[in-house]
Amino acid sequence: PNPLDSNHHLNTTTMKVALLSFLSSSVLFAATKYQYTEAFTPSTLQSSRRDHPSATSTTSSLSVAQDMFVDKTATHSSVTTYYGETLQKSSDLKTNACCTAASPFPHIAEAIKNVHPDVISKYYGCGFCVPDEVEGMTILDLGCGAGRDVYIASQLVGPNGRVIGVDMTEEQLKVAKETQPYHAEKFGYDNVEFHLGLIEKLDDIPSLKDGSVDIIISNCVINLCPDKESVLKSCHRLLKPGGELYFSDVYANRRVPQELREDEVLWGECLSGALYWNDFQNLGKKCGFKDPRLVEDAPITIENKAVQQKMDDMGHSKLEFYSATYRLFQLDSLEPHCEDYGQAVIYKGTIPRFESGWALDDHHYMEKGKVFPVCGNTFNMLKETRFEKHFDFIGDWSTHYGIFEGCGTSMPFSSSAANGGVSTKGGGGACC
Repeated sequence: PNPLDSNHHLNTTTMKVALLSFLSSSVLFAATKYQYTEAFTPSTLQSSRRDHPSATSTTSSLSVAQDMFVDKTATHSSVTTYYGETLQKSSDLKTNACCTAASPFPHIAEAIKNVHPDVISKYYGCGFCVPDEVEGMTILDLGCGAGRDVYIASQLVGPNGRVIGVDMTEEQLKVAKETQPYHAEKFGYDNVEFHLGLIEKLDDIPSLKDGSVDIIISNCVINLCPDKESVLKSCHRLLKPGGELYFSDVYANRRVPQELREDEVLWGECLSGALYWNDFQNLGKKCGFKDPRLVEDAPITIENKAVQQKMDDMGHSKLEFYSATYRLFQLDSLEPHCEDYGQAVIYKGTIPRFESGWALDDHHYMEKGKVFPVCGNTFNMLKETRFEKHFDFIGDWSTHYGIFEGCGTSMPFSSSAANGGVSTKGGGGACC
């Protein structure tokens, strides 16, 4: 049995993507070739490259890997047109790459019942992406669309909390704002606000101040953004110490090649903008999030024969995509790797709905009352955040015992074929 039980559940079955062409305008991308560092390459990929030496004849850098687009204005225009004009309701989506397949948990289902039908019909996300223990918090939703997640989060944070939505699509925000009085009456309070803007230009929104947000959420949006580094830097700046960026998005097991990044179908399906998982982790660390934690993941398979054949003919049959949820804490005390100081925590069983046990991420499910050994980073993620009151802490920083056992740099997605193909759902005691 799977011990992980949380309200941010992703679909545990394979997400099937029937890729169809639906964008009318082409998005141009920069021609970029890449170089890998063997020491930080997953062992399965190292083996593959030893068998196929030609895969190493490329050069580039992390900064170039992020600067994927020649014309960022065209990218924004294409996405805005599609989500603002082409799509009129959720059923207009051509695939389920960014769709919700799993049933929501009961308290989320109840909150959804209170959301206006017009908002629900305009929902194009891939799940509900809000972490636990958010009452009274200030939450920022990047790429909020018509506001479904904003209005769900509004109910979870309560009258003493606040939820801010940012989106670049006027048509979507119009629905969110027009239904605001309806939700205020339904909830008994109005604690939301919406802003038109680009998520990589959050500085342009005057009301967003440094260190003013407890939690930032995003639902399958950052992959569509041409300047992901600016997004992550802004998130780190806006978060309070101890706050977190908690979001779901699309990732790849390797860098998406240029010819596929130029493909309209893959772009429209949220796949061309997918970050190589290791580039994402390195980028997160570069932007101040020193220890990105994977919460859960599920594979995305391509079942359109023509598109799969095209990828095979280009020599990219091993390219894999994943839907994954990460949490990134804004904590200066975190180290680049998980170090062992002989520390442990004991969960009190006091987080609502998780009386028996609670999961911080895919490798840290902590049963109530049980001593659970942790690395220094996990210790601080619990000690220096809103979760502190739910734990007893054992140990100090007086003795260092080396790297925490199990800390490595291989591909983290448990749902990958190399790791057995099982979707990540918690358990275990290793650190990362």
